[in-house]
Amino acid sequence: MKSCGVIVEYNPFHNGHLYHLQQAKKITGADVIIAVMSGNFLQRGEPAIVDKWTRAQMALSGGADLIIELPTAFCIQPADYFAKGGISLLQAIGCDQLCFGVESGEAEDFQKLAECLADETAEIEKRFKEVRNNGMTYAAQMQQIIADLFPSKNLDLSMPNSILGLAYAKENVKYANPMVLHTVKRSGSGYHEQEFMPQEKMASATAIRKTLREDTDLLHALNRLKEVIPETTAKALDDAELVSWETFWPYLKYQLTIQSVVELRTIYQMNEGIEYRLKEKSKEAKNFDHFISLVKNKRYTWVRLQRLCLYILLNVKTEEMMEELQSPKAVHILGFNKKGQAFLNHMKKESNLPLLNNIQQKNSSLWQFDIKAGEVYNLGFSALAKPQDFRRQPLRQK
Repeated sequence: MKSCGVIVEYNPFHNGHLYHLQQAKKITGADVIIAVMSGNFLQRGEPAIVDKWTRAQMALSGGADLIIELPTAFCIQPADYFAKGGISLLQAIGCDQLCFGVESGEAEDFQKLAECLADETAEIEKRFKEVRNNGMTYAAQMQQIIADLFPSKNLDLSMPNSILGLAYAKENVKYANPMVLHTVKRSGSGYHEQEFMPQEKMASATAIRKTLREDTDLLHALNRLKEVIPETTAKALDDAELVSWETFWPYLKYQLTIQSVVELRTIYQMNEGIEYRLKEKSKEAKNFDHFISLVKNKRYTWVRLQRLCLYILLNVKTEEMMEELQSPKAVHILGFNKKGQAFLNHMKKESNLPLLNNIQQKNSSLWQFDIKAGEVYNLGFSALAKPQDFRRQPLRQK
């Protein structure tokens, strides 16, 4: 079967995502679309608004054929590790094409630049060491280094999707049989746009989440969003309990209260004495957003701090995270339709990673980090929630 992969979060699934899937099928002629989707915690360092099972159902309803989970350790990382997890899973199951959204640039541009970067790895690492702690973001540093080394192959890396696209391309060229790359131009609102016009058909996930958070009447919020999200997404959101960082603020504050600075120093990515500032400001903060605004500075951006807060919330030690980031240990299947099931049946003997349809004690060692993350995520629900992993069968769509 001709297959195309997409690496996604769907927080939540909206018309832009629907467009991406439709274009991916059209451009690639794929028989099956495979979505590698983040679990319950996301790349920008935040909890998903609804859990991974609800978002997987949104994806199946929107046209994806097979949903597999990107392990938490890769979900909550900057672009390079995020890409490493997604690409390795698609490679493990024999996917032959990858389609990603971008603000500018063609697939060939990303491919050629990735090949150039692969040839200059040592020089790039050297230059990164030279500009470390200069106050610029990673993306800005990468943009400058690329402009210096390859002025004729420069891409606009100020845009989040372009950063991810290059990360996918860089990871993909490492394989003996790299996937064929395709791009879809982003349509409608920008990635970080917080507002949208009611008559528009496209809105950013940021604007959608903002509307859901700020409108105390969920039905009213969903009515406002009806032009920018599919009906299936609206129904799923109406049936679900929505969470945000504010939901988990008491648990984060508890960790910052009970852990000493010495203990906090063992948390992944905790350095430069930021643990002192985190403990101090947690006592002053009224809520999570206020806390981040108190801690934030030029070196520690909002997203970097959110990720660090997730590491604290999950109590992730440096050694544990580095072990997880070596490689995904398994392919966890969240859902499929008939096409997705046919693809699974075809490739299950070919995959170089075990397939997890049902997590039980006998295979839980392959998914231990994510089981813990799922249990923490479930703390955000007012009612007793279903386990996120143990004995959950993949969703099946006829």
